[in-house]
Amino acid sequence: MDWHSRAVLAWRLSNTLDADFCIAALEEAMNRYGVPEIFNTDQGSQFTSLEFTQALKDAGVAISMDGKGRWMDSVFIERLWRSVKWECVYLREFETGSQALGNWFHFYNEQRPHTAFDGRRPMGVYRDGHSASKAA
Repeated sequence: MDWHSRAVLAWRLSNTLDADFCIAALEEAMNRYGVPEIFNTDQGSQFTSLEFTQALKDAGVAISMDGKGRWMDSVFIERLWRSVKWECVYLREFETGSQALGNWFHFYNEQRPHTAFDGRRPMGVYRDGHSASKAA
């Protein structure tokens, strides 16, 4: 998730705590949208693994990890997953989690108005921010 726009840049779903799916999402986001200056995560085992932190270091990304009890650092992600559950998962029956979430994240990024941005969509805010920074 881009912190400024709250756009979901890449995602994966897994029922394990392996780092592989997190690395795949990280690499997809960096390939599609560029390498961020800073990457913030919680201290989950996937994110503290040597493989995940090495992928960030190899890309030249500064690593920021929330400390114990720092729930505010993850508030955007926690709010996103609350929305996913209440607006998508709890309302429908799906064959696969990927089917459900793929459609919902597209809706969230491209169609769902966001109150923090006066009704603008997260991906529109993301694109506007990046085109403005390139012009500067």
